[in-house]
Amino acid sequence: MTLASAFFYLFAGIAVASAFMVIAAKNPVHSVLYLILAFFNAAGLFLLLGAEFLAMILVVVYVGAVAVLFLFVVMMLDVDFAELREGFLQYLPIGGLVGIIVLVELVLVVGSWAVAPSAPQAIAERTPTDITNAEALGRVLYTDYLLFFQLSGLILLVAMIGAIVLTLRHKEGVKRQNIAAQVARTKAAGLSLHDVKPGQGL
Repeated sequence: MTLASAFFYLFAGIAVASAFMVIAAKNPVHSVLYLILAFFNAAGLFLLLGAEFLAMILVVVYVGAVAVLFLFVVMMLDVDFAELREGFLQYLPIGGLVGIIVLVELVLVVGSWAVAPSAPQAIAERTPTDITNAEALGRVLYTDYLLFFQLSGLILLVAMIGAIVLTLRHKEGVKRQNIAAQVARTKAAGLSLHDVKPGQGL
């Protein structure tokens, strides 16, 4: 057994075990921690495949943002999961029906799967050999698909601004900065003189 094979079985075994513990753990915080462990091992498998960009994205985006966000949300909301599990048997028939439909669809897709004879040759021709995977992907994004890349960033920016505007709530009695009022402030409005007598206060 080579070193790459040993690492493959190590990463794959831990990934499968941690994925099982995500759904088997009773504590939701432990489930999120097992999910982070599964992401790290999946990133290791991507590294073995030579796709270091996907490994980096998996760690930075999913572990650094999504999974940590799940963890903080679960810890901050303090949801009573015992109360949520009370209606489990009520929705079990519908959930089982949906699961069977998804399983049948997966079997149909896998059963009718076909690989074109020219597909491996086309993939091999497009794979660069003198540069890394991340550099090749960067060249494609910033040359051939630069316009689409910028448009997707613009769409995400608009979506982020829209989400902030929709969730913004103005509360009564909360002091907020008014830049126009600050700029238009005069000396008469901002300065007041008081003649304080000895022994007296304002």
